[in-house]
Amino acid sequence: MMKRIGLIDIGSNTIRLVVFEYDNKTGLSEIQNIKTPARLSQYLEDDLTMNDEGIEVLISSLESFKKVADAYHVDELHPIATAAIRQSKNQSEILKRVKKKIGMKLSVVPELDEAYYGFYAIINSTDIVNGLSVDIGGGSTEVTLFKDKELIHSHSFPFGVVTLSRKFFADKPHNDKDAIKKMQKFLEKEFSSLDWINNKEVALVGVGGSARNVARIHQSEVSYPIGGVHCYTMTGKDLEQVFELIKDSSRDELTNLDGLSRDRVDIILPAVAVFKSLFKQVEATQFTFSRKGLREGYVMHQLNQKFPDAFDRFNVRNRALYQLSNTYKHEGVGAKQRVVLAEALLEQLIDKDIITLSEKEQKLFKQAAYIYYLGRFIDSDSGSQHTYYIISNSMIDGFNHHDRVQLALMASFKNKSLLKFYNDETGWLDSDALSHLQSLGGILKFIDALNVSHTNPVKRIELVKDGKDEYTLNAYHTDNPIAEEYQANRQKKHLEKVLKGKVSINFTKA
Repeated sequence: MMKRIGLIDIGSNTIRLVVFEYDNKTGLSEIQNIKTPARLSQYLEDDLTMNDEGIEVLISSLESFKKVADAYHVDELHPIATAAIRQSKNQSEILKRVKKKIGMKLSVVPELDEAYYGFYAIINSTDIVNGLSVDIGGGSTEVTLFKDKELIHSHSFPFGVVTLSRKFFADKPHNDKDAIKKMQKFLEKEFSSLDWINNKEVALVGVGGSARNVARIHQSEVSYPIGGVHCYTMTGKDLEQVFELIKDSSRDELTNLDGLSRDRVDIILPAVAVFKSLFKQVEATQFTFSRKGLREGYVMHQLNQKFPDAFDRFNVRNRALYQLSNTYKHEGVGAKQRVVLAEALLEQLIDKDIITLSEKEQKLFKQAAYIYYLGRFIDSDSGSQHTYYIISNSMIDGFNHHDRVQLALMASFKNKSLLKFYNDETGWLDSDALSHLQSLGGILKFIDALNVSHTNPVKRIELVKDGKDEYTLNAYHTDNPIAEEYQANRQKKHLEKVLKGKVSINFTKA
């Protein structure tokens, strides 16, 4: 089952068309994403009436995006409007003119719905259980507090990056000291008015273009070694570093700042000020960026109404790996049996006190077993390299970047030298952690050998200790596992390193 949905997001700062494709096997993917910096909020007069020029900019943008959506043969097109249209006193006139001119019916998203969709995207695409989300647009800022992935409170502030810029920096440089002080006082007063965000000590989760730019700027500053910004996490000091960098840069320097979009040069400082102020108010544990926000949340919600099992907030990681596996046509039945055998061997190693793992590490190990050598779909000879690169640089829902790299190291394990080579890219693991991952990767390589034909001949394994440094592994099978017998004996050296002893493999008819 495949469905294409076009979404036109009419914001105060930008108008954007995103074309999504949903497939129950490969999940929700983005196949087109284009925008125009319409800045609709600048066409609002003092009495909040949108002038004719602004309405014509809107109509022209929608007309162009409708043609693109038609070219992509979308099944549904959803034009949704947020703050600029929502705040317009002549909203009904705008909607009528759009309908008359291009036959398009706009939906104006209520404030609390806008906050809800951002929350909905976060809980269905990250592993953050408790947090405060913030989505700062051009004319409004939405915040939600959630606990155990359930919405507790939400609020929409009637200011965004464009309105803050106009309010405090009109005819002033972007880094005017007096304007910055006044803006910070204003934000402190606004945020402190919400009792339910004070001192929550949860993750602050940023969504939207401004948060994405902050994450990218910081990644550029620290020469971040892997790709993607989804689930990228920063500290309060990191936020402060980005704020100071922007404040100390001239406008020309900002234009060439890596990670910063040129159409956000004038509005990026108010955005970082909002994140900084909220971080302090919440006493946040971290600042994490979610690439999936209002647009994705809206589409996810629409899909879940029609297909109740399309998304599962409490099973984000496994669902994401299932979809990743299908994208690369990884052997599904063989992958499941590999997990069964890997889990069985791991449990026996733990019971015999040969290896010790936390509950989190055990889950990561099983997940790595499921997508082990995923990259051999691209090229079997360089399957390890492709596997590491795909996993470490892909946006996999539910995984923070450190977990994603550990997953990549285990799932791509071939030998100690390559493991060290991959780790050198990030340098995140010390020698002890790397040695630990080498053991887990070695177990997976051996288990993969027990199903090298991908026909699941081995149904059950049993590890028996024969003597001080001697073991027998009984592999109970149904069909004739001739390829498995050869490969397992070649790869048993990895298991012997873990056991620190000799292993005899006994293939026995089940």
